[in-house]
Order: sequence, then structure tokens, then C-alpha cells
Amino acid sequence: MEKIKPRTLSGFMELLPEAQSQMDAVMDVLRATYALFGFTNIDTPVLEASEVLLAKGGGETEKQIYRFEKGDTDLSMRFDLTVPLAKYVAMNYGSLTFPFRRCQIGKVYRGERAQRGRFREFYQADVDVIGDGSLDPANEAEIVAVICETFRRLGLSRFQIRMNNRRFLNGLFEYLGLSEQSGAVLGAIDKLDKIGRDKVQEILTDTLGIPADKAGQLMDVVSAPDPEAMLDSLLGKCEALDRGIAELRQVTGLLGSFGVPADKWRLDLTIARGLDYYTGTVYETTLLDYPEVGSVCSGGRYDNLAEYYTDKKLPGVGVSIGVSRLFFILQDQGLLRSEAAKAPCDALVIPMGDVLDAAVAASTVLRSAGVRTQIYMEQKKAKAKFAYADRLRIPFAVVIGEDEKAAGTVSLKNLATGEQETLTAEEAAGKIIAGLPPVGAPVQERTE
Repeated sequence: MEKIKPRTLSGFMELLPEAQSQMDAVMDVLRATYALFGFTNIDTPVLEASEVLLAKGGGETEKQIYRFEKGDTDLSMRFDLTVPLAKYVAMNYGSLTFPFRRCQIGKVYRGERAQRGRFREFYQADVDVIGDGSLDPANEAEIVAVICETFRRLGLSRFQIRMNNRRFLNGLFEYLGLSEQSGAVLGAIDKLDKIGRDKVQEILTDTLGIPADKAGQLMDVVSAPDPEAMLDSLLGKCEALDRGIAELRQVTGLLGSFGVPADKWRLDLTIARGLDYYTGTVYETTLLDYPEVGSVCSGGRYDNLAEYYTDKKLPGVGVSIGVSRLFFILQDQGLLRSEAAKAPCDALVIPMGDVLDAAVAASTVLRSAGVRTQIYMEQKKAKAKFAYADRLRIPFAVVIGEDEKAAGTVSLKNLATGEQETLTAEEAAGKIIAGLPPVGAPVQERTE
């Protein structure tokens, strides 16, 4: 029989056990942090009816989607977690309690060109707060606290959350007489980091036909070196602009009370988030030592979350962390701590001789006490058994020979220190639990 060469599709991540354990450690931090802020975990299907998933389709998104037919059913794979959330909230409105605080970590699929650090199948980790009819802007401030605490718990300190407000930008467009072109103007501003001021201004004047003086005014505002002073200078120019500035300052004014350090966020009037459904605060989070990778956590406020599925107004605010991309960056830069990779078990039970029944009984006691336990059942020499434990970084070995079986005891060996003692299985369980090494944060930043 001809063998098929095993391969993984381009743009799909597949990890070896140690790296997968490190990925799991990252996800454990995300789940624990989201739970700390009272978010409820949900799951939604990877496959949806195309008409549901593409209700707000068009543009690049629809070109990238994986879509196919099965029988007479038109199906698509989810390309983010926000559209499925909109469907979920609209469909389950009568069963949910609002404000609805949801978190979700799941794989999404986009058929874009695969490249270094960019995947076609990747994990996103989302948190969102959904209101029923209204949603206080204070929720937009709390989202910053969630981002900050998440990155801190991951072990990252060299990051910054950049913030702006779409109401402010829309007010600015109204003041400058650019409201009818707001979508195209937002798209141009969103490219400022990538292509620079001159090229954006060229798009505004040459492509969009905006007069040079207005394009210059717009660029002076969004790229102002002192955003706070710029906001002060714009007060009183336009009612819509005043509303946007007031909302932006309401949100940023709460950040200190939420415990967000001043050096972890800043106003950046260039942040636009090109998607047209954002209506309030918008966020982008960057790693200061790796600015070239762009935002690793972004999102914002949206007031018409489920307009394609229901007439109810369900405003929300949320952010998404590109987990696969962030993990790739951390792995590529050697910032993942090997200590954060969990061993597959806490204790390896090693039978020496014809004592498998005693080994099984001891493992049952250990598991009952909460010790993650594996039995080494292969008929190998003792050296091979301990080498197995060492390679997997298993912290404890529980050795049972004829003498231990006869005495109803086990020999517990700490594989890090070499210390060994004879105990009952119950006593060994307590020692193992007390002696497990702390895992700590998954990331260790460089100090140089």
C-alpha cells in the first residue's frame, strides 16, 4: 500500500505536546481573568447557515469565508465570534439576563493568504457586555481593566492600550463637512500606522476628492502629538463633537478607579477601527517591543449588535484577543516559560515486579485525593521508566515493589530533589499536593 505523506494544511497551527501545554496555560489565564470580572462562558457552532453568518456580509470578509453546500443546505464556517454572538443573543433574548456578560474562546476560519504569524484557522478569545436597550459607557472603561489584567496575568508588562471614540470621529467629520464620506475617511485613517500621514492625506485628496485644507485639518487633529490639548481646542465647535469628547473623557476618567496604570493606556486619535459597526470607544493593544506585529487585542463599542436578526436594540462593547497570533509571537521570540507547560500528570506510579494490582490500587487512592496520576504499565527497566518521567517533567514518582506491596506502602520520590520516603498512598497524596511546583505566568519578558 502506498503511504500518504502526512502534512498539515498551510495556515493551520498544530503543536507538539509541550507547546500545546504552554498554549493551554495561556488559555487558562484568559478564562480565569474573564471569570474574575464575572463573564459567563458560552460556545457557538463552528458552522452556521450562510444567510445567518453573512447577514452583514460583503467586502473582504465574504471573499475570505469558507462556504460550501451539504445536500441542499448552504453552510459557512464562522470567521469571528462576534457575528455568532449577535445571533445567539437575538435568538435567546428571552432566556438571557441583561446586561449579558459573555466570554468565549474558540477557533475561527478565514481563507486569507497564509503568512508568518497569520493563520487560516486560529483561536480568538472574546469578552463582551451586551445591554438591553442601553448600555452605560462605564462598561467601556471596565473593558480596559479586563485587557490590562489579562496581559498582566500572562506575564506581560510591556504593552499599551490605545483608545479613541467613534462618536468623536463622527463629530469631527460633521464639523469638517465630511459626514457623507465618513466610511471611506475612516478606512483611510485606519491605515495611518501602516502607510504614514503623507500617503493617507494623498488618499483623502486624490482618491476621495476632499479639499486639501480640510484634509490637512483632519490630519492635524488625528495625528496631534498632545491629544488632550487637541480635544480642549475642539470644544464648542460642534454639538456632535462635544458629545464625543464628553463620552471619551467619561470613559478615560474612570480608568484610574478601575486600577489601570496610567502608563498602560493612552489616547490615540488615529485609532479608527475600520469596521463600520463601531459607534463608541475603540481599542487597540500593542506589544511595545514588537510594534511591527500590530494590534494583538482590539475591539470597541457597537450600538446595533443584532440589527440583522431582531428589532430590539442590543448595544454592546467587547474586545478580542488573537490568541494564535499572540502565542506565535511569544513562541517565536522565546518568551514562553517552559515551567508553565504542565506535565501530563503530577505523579507517575511505577510498578517494580509483579505488583500491578497494588500499583492500580495506589493510583486510585491518589486520584481520589485529586492527584493527576498515570501508571507506567510497560515492561521496561527501571532506568527507562524514570527517563520517561524526566522527559515529561513529571514531578513525582510513586514506586511500588514487592516489599511495598507486602507492607501496604509506597516509595514516594521527588524527581526534582531526589528525596525519597516510604509512606501510605494517602500520605503520599498529601505530600504530592503540598509539593507541586508553582506554575506562574506563562510569559517571561526579557529584561535587557
